[in-house]
Amino acid sequence: MFIDNLALTESLLLFAAAILTYTGVSVWWAMRKNDDEKVRAALRGGALPAGAVGLTAVALGIWGEIVWPYPAVIGGYNILFNDMTLLFGVVLISLAAAAYLNARLQYVGIFAFVAGVVTLFYGWTAYGFHYTKEPFDTLLLYGAFGLSGILALPATIVADYYLGTVSRSGTAWRSGTGNPTRRGVLGTRAAQRVGLAPTSAPGAEPETGETTSVLYRMPIYVQGLVLAFPVIMALAGIAAGYYLGVTIPGHLTPGATP
Repeated sequence: MFIDNLALTESLLLFAAAILTYTGVSVWWAMRKNDDEKVRAALRGGALPAGAVGLTAVALGIWGEIVWPYPAVIGGYNILFNDMTLLFGVVLISLAAAAYLNARLQYVGIFAFVAGVVTLFYGWTAYGFHYTKEPFDTLLLYGAFGLSGILALPATIVADYYLGTVSRSGTAWRSGTGNPTRRGVLGTRAAQRVGLAPTSAPGAEPETGETTSVLYRMPIYVQGLVLAFPVIMALAGIAAGYYLGVTIPGHLTPGATP
């Protein structure tokens, strides 16, 4: 007997988008405050719900692949939806594990980047061949999640750099105006020139290793790299919610086909 789980699958996309958007914004805000503890707390906090959604998506994806073929009228849905559901779930589980275990995130970012490219290709193919009754809506949905996967790579690279730099020198950003004060260890002049450590207070000698209160300013381009991921993920969540509203009424009608 065929069981239509499309509504649940689309709901998982919406749940994941909400979780990752909130986590991404929380990480960005903590980075602006140069608070590595809150960065780690935000990552670990988002790991559990993201992992739960990922496990559910993997289970649905594997189930969908096993029960193939679907009824002939929607045979293409096996490839279009189940492949992406399974891939999406694996990426979420990988991200959750890396965040919870405090492992390097950029390797998951590489995985998400490739998955994002594949998702874009699937969405464009579905649009070109009209695999659904809503080809343009499907393109928007897959396009938003695919772009989110691509943007996950620079965001995770920045997060790894930040956490690694803070653990060594006390700050990852230049000193300046704009952010609350936090005490940090002064780096060398070379590190200061490339922006890896704060500049010293007037009259202080950077090579002494003394601490001083400085102001930290997260570079605008770094903020853009980090913030782009949750922004696009939020748009992906909106696309998932819209897609859910468009497709579910037809699926809930007895005898209806997609």
